Amino acid sequence: MMTALIAWMIATYETNTAADEYWFGFVIDHILYVAPHLTFADLAKYFKADRASSSKGGFAKIRIRARMPELMELLPRSIRLGSEDLLTETVANKGDGLEKVVVERFTAEQWVRNSVPFFADGDATIEGRKVQIKLNGAELTNEKILRKYFG
Repeated sequence: MMTALIAWMIATYETNTAADEYWFGFVIDHILYVAPHLTFADLAKYFKADRASSSKGGFAKIRIRARMPELMELLPRSIRLGSEDLLTETVANKGDGLEKVVVERFTAEQWVRNSVPFFADGDATIEGRKVQIKLNGAELTNEKILRKYFG
């Protein structure tokens, strides 16, 4: 069941995102794939409501979590990137690892970690489009961030 808070969070994110599209990374049988050119609606199918622990504020958050049958449906439109080891080969955070692989594979740029918020820019510009790059299981956003910037 979607609460009013989660509905507000999703609408606020969608209204304010700088991204033109989403690239969604996932692992099947230790192989890393990315499904490119997804819309917000495509990605929203995998949204799951979650909460931070009470010691971290207990605020609501939205994760992107697709189950295996959903990943198998994405597979035909996905690009095989290689071993899942690519996610942690040069960076500790798997989400950063996916960003690095995608940026360096699909642009002429060297990946540099940044903390630009979702409403200011995409994680990368690919084929002239601002792209958010997300790994299965990643947090899309949380209540604390949205309230800070959008009330």
